Amino acid sequence: MRPWIAATLVLPVIAGCTTVEYYWQGIRGQVDLLSRAQPISSVVDSASDPVLKRRLERVVAIRNYASRELALPDNLSYRRYADLDRRFALWNVFAAPELSLTPRQWCFPIAGCVNYRGYFSEAAARAEAARLAATGDDVHVGGVPAYSTLGYFADPMLSTFIRYPDIEVARLIFHELAHQVVYAKDDTVFNESFAVSVEQEGLKRWLVAQNDPALTAQFAAAQRYREGFRTLIEHTQRSLEALYASDASIDAKGAGKAATFAQMRADYDALKREWGGYPAYDNWFAQGPNNASLAAVGLYTRKVPEFAALLAAEGGDLPRFYARVKVLAAMSKGDRNSTLAAYAPAGTGRGETAHAGAAGIR
Repeated sequence: MRPWIAATLVLPVIAGCTTVEYYWQGIRGQVDLLSRAQPISSVVDSASDPVLKRRLERVVAIRNYASRELALPDNLSYRRYADLDRRFALWNVFAAPELSLTPRQWCFPIAGCVNYRGYFSEAAARAEAARLAATGDDVHVGGVPAYSTLGYFADPMLSTFIRYPDIEVARLIFHELAHQVVYAKDDTVFNESFAVSVEQEGLKRWLVAQNDPALTAQFAAAQRYREGFRTLIEHTQRSLEALYASDASIDAKGAGKAATFAQMRADYDALKREWGGYPAYDNWFAQGPNNASLAAVGLYTRKVPEFAALLAAEGGDLPRFYARVKVLAAMSKGDRNSTLAAYAPAGTGRGETAHAGAAGIR
């Protein structure tokens, strides 16, 4: 996912205790995370856990592949390891109005405006979610296994995702390194869609290089789950967008919203039966799907089809692709959107897909 970094870089002189506390928890969290990082080679040499040792060695291979074959930054990121002793690195809070799928936005120095607030404490994240819910917003708290500081710091490999399957580890490393290549201030959708497009292309190439039938089968299964969830998300989003834009009364819209989410749950239960009971997205549904959770998923991959088409137009040459995207990032948001929209494949509709990890739903 894209970073939540402003608080780790500067504590500006601003009014309001709540804002200062928010920045301060970010500084403490980032400093704590970095202080735990050790060179992967040192951890491997001293590791008593053979599984951890094997996984760290696999990380080194994936990390080297990322720079060697995908032209991603060759730096110290993901060459150190930090044990955080918790399930997620941080927790993002998303919010959206009761009858809208447009997410709330918050603005910070350095990082610019983003559609979430990040917390290193789950309790703090849930307290913020409760505060927003009390104002009438739909809220969603997504656990984040990894994030990028855009190259300001050497992001370490984290215990929060070291035990993921190799395919998911590769996804995350490619995704987070992509954020170090290009970053457009105040444009979450652009940044995340670019990183997901690099992640997807990188994973496709990495799988070919591995030539491992077991990995290929694992990938096929994961794609089946993602595709099913993507279709479910798109269907629900379209139903709700039509409802919210209609002339129905507020009460009728509220009733229609409840019915739509009830149908979504029923459809997910049907999907799970097709998957033999595999609980791929149970964690996401556990909070209760709402406008905020739908918006959170949509933020991350809405423009992936356009980026994929742009990469194809560059003949699959990743350095040339990155150069083109950097030019887009330097444009105004309106010009950037219109230029990128020219690459939208015919028949893709809004082009939204679901990226499970980014929304905290692995």
